[in-house]
Amino acid sequence: MLPAKKEYTWSRSWRIKGETMKKYNLTLFASYIGYVIQAIVINFAPLLFVTFSEEYNLTLSEISTLVVVNFTSQLTMDVLSSWYVDKLGYRKTALAAHISATLGIALLAFLPEVMPTPFSGLLISMILCGMGGGMIEVIVSPIVEALPTKSKSASMSLLHSFYSWGQLVTVLLSTAFFIWVGIANWKVLALFWALVPFVNGILFCFVPIVPLIKDGEKGLTVKGILSIKVFYIFAFAMLAGGAAEQAIIQWTSAYAESGLGISKTAGDLLGPCVFALLMGISRVFYSLFHEKIKLINFMMGSSVLLLVSFLMAALCENAVLSLAGCALSGLAVGIAWPGMLSLTSRHIKNGGTAMFAILAFFGDVGCIMGPGITGWVSDMAGGNMRSGFLVSAIYPALMIVMLSFIYRLKRKNRI
Repeated sequence: MLPAKKEYTWSRSWRIKGETMKKYNLTLFASYIGYVIQAIVINFAPLLFVTFSEEYNLTLSEISTLVVVNFTSQLTMDVLSSWYVDKLGYRKTALAAHISATLGIALLAFLPEVMPTPFSGLLISMILCGMGGGMIEVIVSPIVEALPTKSKSASMSLLHSFYSWGQLVTVLLSTAFFIWVGIANWKVLALFWALVPFVNGILFCFVPIVPLIKDGEKGLTVKGILSIKVFYIFAFAMLAGGAAEQAIIQWTSAYAESGLGISKTAGDLLGPCVFALLMGISRVFYSLFHEKIKLINFMMGSSVLLLVSFLMAALCENAVLSLAGCALSGLAVGIAWPGMLSLTSRHIKNGGTAMFAILAFFGDVGCIMGPGITGWVSDMAGGNMRSGFLVSAIYPALMIVMLSFIYRLKRKNRI
């Protein structure tokens, strides 16, 4: 008698097998769109930095402050997450996150005109965007981590690739809108992007959600996680990854326009757009071939390439090579965030929502430091953004150091 055939709906190990898949299809879809929304709230406003500067007479430092406020709001939601997630649960938190993101994006079109100063209106909108993005960031990864996938690191990498695809779509559609409709009508585009979290919030009201910690088990508390000394290596690697990613992407469009003399359309397409494409490719590549690749080796090689990319962006006088460095950094930094989430959850058991929240906190600290320091250093250098990128090369160097520590601990069986 022939052995019974194993029946799988899909073959890849980051997919959910059997009939279970049908139950959680919409959960995965809503989670994927959650990261698309994260990409919108982070990347839409930077496409308008030069427009804000001209229309509202903002300085480079004020624009840097908008970036910092966005990520500070995310950071605040990371810090408070252990309280509000326990009080609200995943579903209500997801709904609150989508409402906040919807308001933040939509109010970009109105608040600068009605507030005492345009800058204050933009600040409020960025705070709401950051709050929504922060809550999405805290809950979506553990929601997907709890689903019955075969390979957690592959599914996490695929999930985070949707941030890249969201970033790509945001840049492409926004650029097309600016060309065909006109950048002067950017407020209409803001209302269009606000529809995405509005619709996905409705979807999150109905999708099934699996608890991350199984019945009978108890997740670690924030205090318990912070008492684990080795955790700080993972945390500072997250910080460096977030800083490296945002130091480049938040400023590439403005750098191409003001620093390299490239048109806005070409700058957006050759900078943020290619960055997002390569970052998404890196994450999907690992999700497809994770069985043949050691995660830590892939992350180390990517970190070395990231350091080279920063130096290219900062030191190459040729505009094409400099932009190539900005874009190549997307390929190099792609695995940093999802890879570190997977490494940490692999070595620290039952971390639960608290662990993901603390990692998101450190990642968002990096997201504040990266573009903030890049902008401020560039401002002090008389608007020379190459100086900002050169200083920011310290972030991939820090990632290399932290990954070296993790590799040594693994070899000694200490994690």
